[in-house]
Amino acid sequence: MVRRKSRETLGVLNAFMVDPGVELFGLDISRVTGRPSGSLYPILARLEADGLLESRWEDADAAAHEGRRARRYYRLTGAGQAAARSELDAARRELHGGVVGWA
Repeated sequence: MVRRKSRETLGVLNAFMVDPGVELFGLDISRVTGRPSGSLYPILARLEADGLLESRWEDADAAAHEGRRARRYYRLTGAGQAAARSELDAARRELHGGVVGWA
């Protein structure tokens, strides 16, 4: 049985679907979703473990040149894009009583 995504997880997936090919780092995602890091990073870890996200660390020298720590960037996988589309569409249908095509 496939477990439905929580509202918080749907918010994270939605943040990535604004531009599905773009990498985001934690602070970007937190700003878009309003999720604090304590609840955001477990969601990101779960999505990555499920194969819906992939991540990479930015080059430490580039970050140091800007005077900050290296960032971990996340992006949706192909399967993640399909799953996000499906989950978000299902949530919209549920929220709007089966009406499809709303903005």
